[in-house]
Amino acid sequence: AGLAASGALTSLLRVLTKLAFEKSNNGLRKGAILFFAISTFIEFLCIILYAIFAKLPIVKYYRSKAASEGSKTVAADLAAAGIQTKKIDQAGYDDKQVERLSNRQLFMENIDYAADIILIYVLTLSIFPGFLYENTGTHQLGIWYPIVLVAMYNVFDLISRYIPLVPWLKLESRKGLLIAILSRFLLVPAFYFTAKYGDQGWMIFLTSFLGLTNGYLTSPEQNALGNLLVLCLLAGIFTGAVLDWLWIIGKDSF
Repeated sequence: AGLAASGALTSLLRVLTKLAFEKSNNGLRKGAILFFAISTFIEFLCIILYAIFAKLPIVKYYRSKAASEGSKTVAADLAAAGIQTKKIDQAGYDDKQVERLSNRQLFMENIDYAADIILIYVLTLSIFPGFLYENTGTHQLGIWYPIVLVAMYNVFDLISRYIPLVPWLKLESRKGLLIAILSRFLLVPAFYFTAKYGDQGWMIFLTSFLGLTNGYLTSPEQNALGNLLVLCLLAGIFTGAVLDWLWIIGKDSF
């Protein structure tokens, strides 16, 4: 949920800087300077805290405890990293040995997860944020309209990351997950016709739903697939960002 939390925090910071300099001269410039100054400070603070926390006794204790106990997620990470661990039964015999799969074997066994993460971000980034700034028209909220849309997306993206923590709301079927992800592509015509014929209420609802589904469907993570899923994530982000330009084709500014 860290990615979603950072997005929500960024939107909150943008709203605050907008409120602070809305009526002042060069408000946009002042707001942008304050925004980047605070963002830079937070980044440096995180770097410093990361270096400090790693040296704390409590952090060292829980890291060593997790490594020695070999929980499911840690065991998967160790296997993916090529580290072998052993479970010893009460009689002192080896029960199971975790062995590393090759990257190709790991990818082929979980190709649906790889496709899922690519499709999620292809759809999301082909709409957000470019379309929300360029093609949503003029409404009662005025210059606040795109800011509100982006904020609603980030807030619901953050909220939905925690929905799978409720057991009966968690989607465990791999086939069901793929169907849900493919059905999200219906949002493309929905956004197009809403921007053309709908009012701001419907657009805010669709944007919130986009964030809700993005966070919910992204949350089933497989730690052992970390490196491969990051590659697929970057592929999806790149493709989605490229497709985002298609919304401005045919406009006068293109």
